[in-house]
Amino acid sequence: MSNVTQPTDFSDLYTDLMNRARADTSGSATIIQAKRYINIALHDMMVGFGEKFPWAEREAILVTQPKYTTGTLVATKGSTTITGTSSLWDTANDFGVKNMRAGGKIVIDGGVEVYTIDSVTTDTGAEMTSAFIKTTTTASTYVYFEDEYALHADFLKPLDITTFDQNSEITLIGRNEFRRRYVRNKIPGKPLVATILDKAFSGDTTPVRKVRFSKPPDEAYSFPYSFVTNKLAVSSAGTEQAQLSADTDEPIVPLMYRHVIVFHALYHFYRDKRDDDRSQAAKGEYTDLILRMTGDMEIGSSKPQFRPKLGSYARSAKRPYSRSGSARYVTGSRFDEMR
Repeated sequence: MSNVTQPTDFSDLYTDLMNRARADTSGSATIIQAKRYINIALHDMMVGFGEKFPWAEREAILVTQPKYTTGTLVATKGSTTITGTSSLWDTANDFGVKNMRAGGKIVIDGGVEVYTIDSVTTDTGAEMTSAFIKTTTTASTYVYFEDEYALHADFLKPLDITTFDQNSEITLIGRNEFRRRYVRNKIPGKPLVATILDKAFSGDTTPVRKVRFSKPPDEAYSFPYSFVTNKLAVSSAGTEQAQLSADTDEPIVPLMYRHVIVFHALYHFYRDKRDDDRSQAAKGEYTDLILRMTGDMEIGSSKPQFRPKLGSYARSAKRPYSRSGSARYVTGSRFDEMR
């Protein structure tokens, strides 16, 4: 890095951190520590809903799965196997998605129980995750639907914490409230409410973020939504990734703001060294820079203001009982004499 340029890539950032901290830039242990602090600082900028930066905003479209009711099925008490007649469970629909998929839900013969599909083997064969508990049925009607959908692979959190979609048609609520209000979420229709879930894990400790709707979609709907990305860095080859790794990797933060990452990393560095005065000074500088950054981001946005209509208050105070223009009080024999 040139001594007169803004920190640009990973190498610039952790070197700048060590220089500001007066640390030994040749020690491998110090370099590893500095790299960790830079990545922590980069991720800290995305924590919470107070700072939503435009460079981290992304958009995607979620297309829901239509409900499927074609044919009938046989369900045996105590068995997880269901067998269809005149069904096309393993066949793709107009959107290239199979009519029945693992993770989908099914209600059999109008019952109150909602079963989850574990696997689909053929057009007429599928397995549920739990055994059928009612009396064995033959030629039963059913309703298959999907109320949970995986969000974009880069999804970190919703951009708007009150509504899921850009059209503001679907209210976003908390997981616990959703569970209390929609105990048996089994009647398909137009989705009106949603919640965000960490439903599964993709082979490691990385959660798969999903959205759950109520009502479960009864047909294909297109929901555009905005979110904050979890890909905070880009490699020299242009590949987006979760964090900085190689020296030539760059954060998605614009160049003019990248030094802010260093100040937050510096706060962590001093704090762990128990240098409280310098730690608080670095934190204060970081806080000031964040406020200025968010100010830059809010150009053109309206700010809430309290502007009471004082004229109407004044008129009411003087003339509460008459429209004739007389005053509320006069000076005379009695204090505040009413007319």
